[in-house]
Amino acid sequence: MDMIRVEPRCRVIIDNDWAGDPDGLVALAHHALSPANRIVGVTSSLTNPMFGPPGGMAQRGADLAAGLLRVLKRPEVSDVQAGSDAPFTGQARDNAAAHAIVDAAAAGGELSLILVCAGPLTNVADALLLDPAVAHSLTLAWVGGAAANEEEYNYFTDPAAADFVLENQQLAVWQFPAETYRQVVAPVAELDHAFRNSGPAGAWLWELYNSLEVPDFVTFGPLWCLGDSAPLVVTGLDDVTSTFTETGTRPSRRTYTSVDTRLIMADFLAKLRLHQ
Repeated sequence: MDMIRVEPRCRVIIDNDWAGDPDGLVALAHHALSPANRIVGVTSSLTNPMFGPPGGMAQRGADLAAGLLRVLKRPEVSDVQAGSDAPFTGQARDNAAAHAIVDAAAAGGELSLILVCAGPLTNVADALLLDPAVAHSLTLAWVGGAAANEEEYNYFTDPAAADFVLENQQLAVWQFPAETYRQVVAPVAELDHAFRNSGPAGAWLWELYNSLEVPDFVTFGPLWCLGDSAPLVVTGLDDVTSTFTETGTRPSRRTYTSVDTRLIMADFLAKLRLHQ
């Protein structure tokens, strides 16, 4: 018996520093398994130097994302485009990630287009500089920034890019700041059990998590933050159980203040188990 048919509600471009924290790849798997969103592009950005010398990391991330999409049997979207390994300079740069975003925005379609960025905004800034019309064609759902004055990772990996993008008054932005995305946590035991018992995709993610190279001083607790999955409430799911504040201006500027962690996690784990 087939499950109730879920109709697509949006198109998505997914941008992340895939070679950084592996929660981005969990979010990518969730998007790829969600019939409510239609992936039209995947791009890879630079990583913070805390993950090692940045040279080649955008391409390494692209290779990781492409490998996961192939395991998920999504070869049509596994051509992941890498951006620059250097932060945004304010000067036009010819890179594949920026072109992929521009092309997806220009392609049009009946469904709204959401650019999900859960890393530094480098590729988004490069795309807007390459073609300012991108701002009129999509909504940016960004995991990053913080209401409190703190050194939030995604912002401070490339603050020049973040400032350039967020200052664009033509761009609709739905922001998931640190205070919100850090609410999305899962017990390590639940992830371990799910990955071990969920077919090839689960095995791929289990191997990824169990082969992480971290400094000796890094220790892990019983919870793992999956903050990059927060935008699923506006792409593969629905934000009916989330809360946000919104300015009265157009284009839309939202700041999500809470997301339904159990909705996100239950949906992801069920889809992962069903994808055998």
